[in-house]
Amino acid sequence: MTGHPTTAAQRSRRSRISPEREAELYDAVLDLLREVGYEGLTMEAVATRTRCSKATLYRQWAGKPELVAKALRHQKPVSFDRIDTGSLRGDLMTLVDQLDDHRMAEDTALIRGLSCAVHAYPELRVALRRLLVDPEVSGLDTLLGRAVERGEVHPDTPALAYVAHMMVGALITHSLIEGTPADAAFLRRYIDSALFPALGV
Repeated sequence: MTGHPTTAAQRSRRSRISPEREAELYDAVLDLLREVGYEGLTMEAVATRTRCSKATLYRQWAGKPELVAKALRHQKPVSFDRIDTGSLRGDLMTLVDQLDDHRMAEDTALIRGLSCAVHAYPELRVALRRLLVDPEVSGLDTLLGRAVERGEVHPDTPALAYVAHMMVGALITHSLIEGTPADAAFLRRYIDSALFPALGV
């Protein structure tokens, strides 16, 4: 990897780019990932696409793994722990309602590609766990915990430990089984007919 990554402390002492500029950079990263994959993505390519210097990128992000993980995190419509409608079904359907079918198809393809890349790039696996997977699982646990507190789900329900696996698995395998990407309508049916019965709802 070219360039000289800075430490988190060094980056925090320097001025941040604007939220709008940050969003542009994240969009460019995701576009490049779709075009060339993780292995083909370089900080130089991001700098060229966004017309900024590599030094600017390294001032804001430690390197490619962190930049990719934060780009994926940024494009999420809403976090699990920010949804509280008063019911588990309301929470999950609210999340689905905020998904865009076209974007979901693109994101699912990205996830499939990155799930292969993490085996070759341990630093990517670490970044995705720290910045994307762990926060999302924690948010989902919070959402499910509220359902338990409301009495919607029994606390000893075995499927509580596998909700994240079920949801991610459904998204990734849909195109393999059906030949088309998963969409919001499929997720609604899946939640009602598979997830809720497993939770005893």
